[in-house]
Amino acid sequence: MQLKGTVLISCNCDYGCPCNFNALPTTGDCKGHWTWCVDSGRIDDVAMDGLNFSLCVDWPGAIHEGDGEALVLVDDRADDAQRAAVSRLIAGELGGPWGVLAWTWPTLHGPIPVPYEVDIAGVRSRVKAGDKLELEMEPITNAVTGAEITPGAVLPQGLVFKQGDFASSKTFRVNGEVEFEHPGKYTAVAPFEYSGP
Repeated sequence: MQLKGTVLISCNCDYGCPCNFNALPTTGDCKGHWTWCVDSGRIDDVAMDGLNFSLCVDWPGAIHEGDGEALVLVDDRADDAQRAAVSRLIAGELGGPWGVLAWTWPTLHGPIPVPYEVDIAGVRSRVKAGDKLELEMEPITNAVTGAEITPGAVLPQGLVFKQGDFASSKTFRVNGEVEFEHPGKYTAVAPFEYSGP
């Protein structure tokens, strides 16, 4: 597996997300999402160039406590082989961040094919995946002055990304087998590059 592109991240935590720093989630539970927008790469002999897929998970506690319920979405342009490859990836069979985290979502729905609308625009990025997922990011603003601020993090040991920019969710909504809505919370946009297993 070799994949390279941009990942959009959002959850119910406060800006920055304590998980990035090995701390417990803001409210004690985690309602989180990742969308991987693949620029180039392969899963085994299956080309994944230009495809998008998302993972939305409702964990009752911290991620490392497990017992999450997950919804997997995949680009409706993907063929059967590409959908099967995403299934293997999310199941943790092929390494990457999923190889570490897959055990934490024992209940898995999908992958469900949906049309994607994606605009990668830094901290103003957005993604809409059918009627199942909508994320619109906006810059975090200073609570006193109203000025836009542009924090980020360098995470040398990061599983999902190594360096990313942080923003706020103008809209963050998941519908279907897993449901939650958390505007005004943590989002991030970052390049990713994975290989495995």
